[in-house]
Amino acid sequence: MIKRFLQILVPVVFLGIGVLVYWYLMHTAPEPRQRPNFVTTPEVVARKLKPEPYTITLESQGTVQARTTSNLIPEVRGSITSISPNFREGAFFEEGEILLEIEDSDYQTELIVAEAALAQAELREFEELARYEQAKLDWERLNPGQEANPLTLREPQIKQARASTASAKARVTTAKRNLERTKIRAPFAGRILTKNVDVGQYISPGNQLARVYAVDFAEVRLPLTATQYSFLDLPWVYRGENPSFREGPVVTLKSTVGGHTHEWRGRIVRSDGSVDVSSRQIYVVAQVRDPYGGSEEGRPPLKVGSFVQAEIEGKTLEDVYVIPRVLLRENEYVLLVDSDNYLSRKSVQIAWETDDVIVVESGLEPGDKLCLTEVPYALEGWPVNVKDEAGVAIVAEAPKEDAPDRARPPRAPSGGAGGIGERIDGLIAAAGDGIPEDLKAKLLAVKESGDFSKMRPVMGELREWAEANGVELPAGGRGGPGGGGGGGGGGARNF
Repeated sequence: MIKRFLQILVPVVFLGIGVLVYWYLMHTAPEPRQRPNFVTTPEVVARKLKPEPYTITLESQGTVQARTTSNLIPEVRGSITSISPNFREGAFFEEGEILLEIEDSDYQTELIVAEAALAQAELREFEELARYEQAKLDWERLNPGQEANPLTLREPQIKQARASTASAKARVTTAKRNLERTKIRAPFAGRILTKNVDVGQYISPGNQLARVYAVDFAEVRLPLTATQYSFLDLPWVYRGENPSFREGPVVTLKSTVGGHTHEWRGRIVRSDGSVDVSSRQIYVVAQVRDPYGGSEEGRPPLKVGSFVQAEIEGKTLEDVYVIPRVLLRENEYVLLVDSDNYLSRKSVQIAWETDDVIVVESGLEPGDKLCLTEVPYALEGWPVNVKDEAGVAIVAEAPKEDAPDRARPPRAPSGGAGGIGERIDGLIAAAGDGIPEDLKAKLLAVKESGDFSKMRPVMGELREWAEANGVELPAGGRGGPGGGGGGGGGGARNF
């Protein structure tokens, strides 16, 4: 009997204990924290659009080149007797400066011989002229009224003497020119790129002495796509026309040297006559005047071979809308706010775009209100509360009589920054003078900063203090003690 009684009693006891434990856990478990009750009508910032001009800037890059590059080659042979101090790699020289000299004794001798031959030829020419005059007088005295034979008057001899004199003069000119060529002069103001000879070396015509380049202008070949080229303000060049442009578009070249970015201004002077078959790009040539001049203090020279970034001034688009690129959605439309303060999508036609902005040529109208706030999951017809960029609220217009029936956006939202600020004031008032100063300061700091992500840990401290001191906070976190019942800090969990 006892055994049977125990078999029935033991399960009942364990079942009762389980029920008691379950009841205890259910009634002593802390209430789960709740998320804040945010309003469903977001606040956005809007800007009224107005058309404006926009100057396109084309970006490219290239390597600096000299406009003129030449090889110095002698026209006479001989040994180099001296060189200029500026005949060194990297040195500058001026136009007409003597860079090196060749041994000229042989050419001085040739000049003396040529001048002697000229004197002999001139003497013979004078003798033949005298014989011509004498023969002419004798013929006229012995044969009056008759025409003399050219041979009788020695006219062929005079022509031969004159030809000999001209030939002798040419030899003198050549000798003088060769003597002058023993001094290698700079063809332009420039700089030595490479030097191949030095003092004592024997050179002949055809030997390369040095490679030099001019420093009056620097040029950069800049690649552009067909789309970029279409926005470049350059005339078409046809057969029979000069392919250079006197006043081409302005270009700004930038180069970073030693951690500092320096700029040079130039112009586009011409474009290539063909499209690059491998890249399908068109090259234009930018030219910078006096790249090695010290026109700006602290700016280094624009050296040949430097890599530069280029910004070319393109065409100016009139009556377009410049919009931040982040506001373009799905590469197709932007969000507008209509007169009733509802969101609407508007497809746009983009004329130009950069990493920062898009330039819209059609799809928008003057006065449209562009939503500047990045609203996630924005829906067509979503009501919003609108402010301009100065923070002034934009009130919705009265709906038209034939307007479709739709919910109006609230004028004064109960939530958001203002609503939660009021709740904080209500909590401080409900807590009374006994609230610790540091806890009160934290609540006021959250209210002032508007960063309500910091509200949760502060509310945790407030609940602990309220439970420990038997202070009743308003339910739902609403301002004032009349916000509803609820014990302890339950209402504050709505934060």
